[in-house]
Amino acid sequence: MDIKRDFYLGQLIERKHNGLVKIITGLRRVGKSYLLFKLFKKHLVESGVKESNIIEIALDQEKYQQLQNPIELAAYLRERIKGRGKFYVLIDEIQMSLKVRKPGLKPSDVAPEDRKSLYVTFYDVLNEFMAMPNVDIYVTGSNSKMLSKDIATNFKDRGFEIRVHPLSFGEYVSATGMEKAEAFEEYLIWGGMPTAVLEKSDAMRSKYLKDIFYKVYLSDIQERNKLKDDIVLERVADMLFSSVGSLTSVHNIVNTLKSQASISTTDKTIKKYLDYLEDAFLFSKARRYDIKGKRYLYFPEKYYAEDLGLRNAKVNFRQTEPSHLMENAIYNELVRRGCNVDVGVVEQFGKENGKTVKRQYEIDFVVNLGMKKVYVQSAFRIPNEEKMRQETASLRKSGDFFKKIVVTSGSRRALTDDCGIVHVGVIPFLLEPSILTD
Repeated sequence: MDIKRDFYLGQLIERKHNGLVKIITGLRRVGKSYLLFKLFKKHLVESGVKESNIIEIALDQEKYQQLQNPIELAAYLRERIKGRGKFYVLIDEIQMSLKVRKPGLKPSDVAPEDRKSLYVTFYDVLNEFMAMPNVDIYVTGSNSKMLSKDIATNFKDRGFEIRVHPLSFGEYVSATGMEKAEAFEEYLIWGGMPTAVLEKSDAMRSKYLKDIFYKVYLSDIQERNKLKDDIVLERVADMLFSSVGSLTSVHNIVNTLKSQASISTTDKTIKKYLDYLEDAFLFSKARRYDIKGKRYLYFPEKYYAEDLGLRNAKVNFRQTEPSHLMENAIYNELVRRGCNVDVGVVEQFGKENGKTVKRQYEIDFVVNLGMKKVYVQSAFRIPNEEKMRQETASLRKSGDFFKKIVVTSGSRRALTDDCGIVHVGVIPFLLEPSILTD
């Protein structure tokens, strides 16, 4: 079964020959190599590019191990890039490239402030070949800290990041051919990791998801950050998985670990571990935004799992409340579309027993679309008018005229009520981007 990733393939095609390094990032095993070496290469060949002009390097494979040395990588590329025509350089797992000392240079040869110039990195190599007008470069990487946060600095504004996520619900429906309602139920349980989707049995899916969490993600984080003991890291991940979409603070995690697991740690350590889990693309963080005060509230925050299948497998398929999972799926879809997403807070003051009290109402997602905003509320079930008033209270109290959407379960078509609030089922919301933007 072939899985189409047209959303990402289109971004690569659109940015061919734009003078930038195309940097494909995302969770490991999410399909970055498949996108680059199969789908994009197929496009190049069908566009008339000779295979000899497509240079494929997978740095995680033994036969390319010597090219992890950036000096060797540069020499290899110079040897391959000869003759006329465009050359396409496709490098997988670029974060496995090493930092090596320049031949013949010693620390005493340079001033202390210039010590970085002692070394050659893959950034130096790619910047060199990026300057060649007949070379177009594409790389994949799985470490957001190495790539996302340093792209502008190391590529001198000549790198463009394309973030690849697990299969969206639309991609899941296309890959499985299932009826949409049934597919949505399956999607909330098994998520969108491509290999898990292709497995034939639930037992094999479960085993695959658990294996990659421990053997790939957890071990990668431990090795990359030189952690001697991953017990605390795993417990933190468990807490985030168990409470997706709930307000989370560093200090509360510290207290919970101490009271429930007899683990003593510090706020500083937990903050680092949260960063590690984000850098590995396992979780995304949503900050709270005071809509009327127009300011960010720095804690607590919300964390969402990058893939629901990984999340469910890690908690042994317990705590599979559809309301929380649907909220996570909506968040992931908004991020996949390139939206900046915050959690909205509406503060109001009122009188209670003669005293002034402050109340906070939450809007699940404040979706920033340039100068426009859209408010999205996730409500799995709204069985009566009282529940409807509760779910829409924050939207009605926002005091502005931005578009407001309530997403419920099912396939309900978009309808607008007398307050101007759009009500729509989650299935059309996930499949039709125009509902958000029109």
